[in-house]
Amino acid sequence: MACVALALSLPSHAAEPPPIQAVATFSILGDLVRQVGGERVQVNVLVGPGGDAHVFQPKPTDAKTVAAAQVVFANGLGFEGWITRLLKAANHRQKPVIVSEGIRPQKTADDGHGHSHSAADPHAWQNPSHTAVYVQNIAKGLCEADAAGCSSYRQRASAYAVQLEQLHASNLAAWARIAPAQRKVITHHDAFGYYAQAYGVQFLSPQGMSTDSEASAQAVVKLIRQVKQEKVRALFLENVSDPRLVEQIARETGVKPAGELFSDSLSSTGGPAATYIDMMRHNTHMLTRAMGTEN
Repeated sequence: MACVALALSLPSHAAEPPPIQAVATFSILGDLVRQVGGERVQVNVLVGPGGDAHVFQPKPTDAKTVAAAQVVFANGLGFEGWITRLLKAANHRQKPVIVSEGIRPQKTADDGHGHSHSAADPHAWQNPSHTAVYVQNIAKGLCEADAAGCSSYRQRASAYAVQLEQLHASNLAAWARIAPAQRKVITHHDAFGYYAQAYGVQFLSPQGMSTDSEASAQAVVKLIRQVKQEKVRALFLENVSDPRLVEQIARETGVKPAGELFSDSLSSTGGPAATYIDMMRHNTHMLTRAMGTEN
């Protein structure tokens, strides 16, 4: 009886609610959702580290994952051309949270085939200031899915925004040591337009914004000529791209690849770009080092 009385006198604690089930379309976005969601959110990523969302083909298991989700996060700006089909296959009736909402997209003038046109560049996360908008949209989406955790999501989003400001300042300081005329880089596909705008860097790419496109022979020849004429010395592979095209440019120009950049995907855990902030720091370090300075 004494034991029963003691048990009844102890304060009762409600069981912890199960985590919110969230889906993020690709690994970079998955990290951002985890940063905001914390332990209250279970994040399932469709295109994992090292994967290429441009050419991703959803499987039936992906439809099951989406069907079980309480909230789906997508980049938007045409990045996930397969998302509408997947949501329909999963019978997911809620609209996805488009994290790029509110960002004025940049336009591109060339698709890598030598055809001039105007299309939205979806790689807005390459500018940390835009990523701060992503984070606020993520917090809003989580608040709508889990009102009880809204205060936590907003606090975490605000704290992460401070880290993004610090990241941006660090990148600006690194590039300030590089003469503007030297800031020329060759990459595989046109994924760094927002980074270029933020830090005054010129990226030259034989391929368009999507790795699913093919660079025309004319575009490759033109780029090789430009590299030789302007003496570009920073040539990089990308973690989601076939290296053969960049290797061809290296052979033709004599410029050796300076390493690997992470454009549309994080590295695996333990790699140099396991989180968004790690990715941006790694890329800036590699780029500035190739141009004669350390970050």
